[in-house]
Amino acid sequence: MSDAAAIGVSQNGAAGTRATWTGSPPGRESRSERVKRPTSPIACKTIVQCLLLVAILLGTVPAAHAVEESLGTKIKKIFATPTPAPRKHKKRSAKKATPSPSPTPSPRHKKTSPTPSLTATPKTKSKRKRGSPTPTATPEESPVPSPTETPSPSRSPHPGAEKKGAPNVTLSPDEIAGYESYPARVRQILDAGLELTKQNLGYTYGSADPANGGMDCSGFIYYLLTENGFKDVPRDSSQQYVWVRKAGNFNAVLSRHEDTFELDALKPGDLLFWSGTYNIDRDPPVTHTMIYLGREKRTKKRVMIGSSDGRTYDGKQRFGVSVFDFKLPPPPNSGDAKISPVFVGYGRIPGLSEE
Repeated sequence: MSDAAAIGVSQNGAAGTRATWTGSPPGRESRSERVKRPTSPIACKTIVQCLLLVAILLGTVPAAHAVEESLGTKIKKIFATPTPAPRKHKKRSAKKATPSPSPTPSPRHKKTSPTPSLTATPKTKSKRKRGSPTPTATPEESPVPSPTETPSPSRSPHPGAEKKGAPNVTLSPDEIAGYESYPARVRQILDAGLELTKQNLGYTYGSADPANGGMDCSGFIYYLLTENGFKDVPRDSSQQYVWVRKAGNFNAVLSRHEDTFELDALKPGDLLFWSGTYNIDRDPPVTHTMIYLGREKRTKKRVMIGSSDGRTYDGKQRFGVSVFDFKLPPPPNSGDAKISPVFVGYGRIPGLSEE
């Protein structure tokens, strides 16, 4: 091919136009020129548009849109999950409300708040009400004092200490008629007995020692005689009665009247014995004893000293070691002599000299 063919000018007579080109004329390009020729951008756009149209027709675009929506909803759900933030706020408000002293019945507040201490107080009150010892002691004390006799049938260790009565009574030797004429040995015993009445001793069953705060009737006689040199003194009233009877110095009394001749031989310092002051099975059935003082100057009445659980002086009951009126008990109201006090008799203390 010539150089004129490489750079040629053609004329188109019909159109009147001139076309110039370089290289080979159209339709006659070499293989290297075809490879080196770049594609035009208009052709690329058209290709892309064709592909988009095909994708739209096939439905790929709405599927991609759905995928975008599903991802969006998932993201929204992920960001929507931290909504329990207001719940945490509610819990904080509840925690702040717990220390409030308002009486809320919630169990959590009961555990943390100090209110259970208040619930414990009514328990102690109920325990104090249940454990009241006073009503249990009263029925035991009520049947104890009989209207005429002193010892109680109950053998409580300190029956006289809890009982209410008039104060114990003591007398001076000057208040007893003819006291200065008593034998010296009798005055020694009676002086020691009157000193015991000044110690405010109660009636304590089973006690023969004033150091215990009280004594019973036979314990008083036992302590008084042993402290004044008498030996082999029995401890209980029944054996003291046997002790006097064996010495042959006993005087029985069957009368119920104070002016009976059976009391003519009664002397100061004699031991006095009763039966039936409380219910007990013993032989002989002697249950009470005291020692005779004489007559009081002021009232001209017979008086005695000892320990009693309800005998009277001047019309008032006394409980403990005291001075008492010596009276013969009235006849029993019932046929049961075991629970009715009966004055048995009196006798001299064995070994007591009258000089």
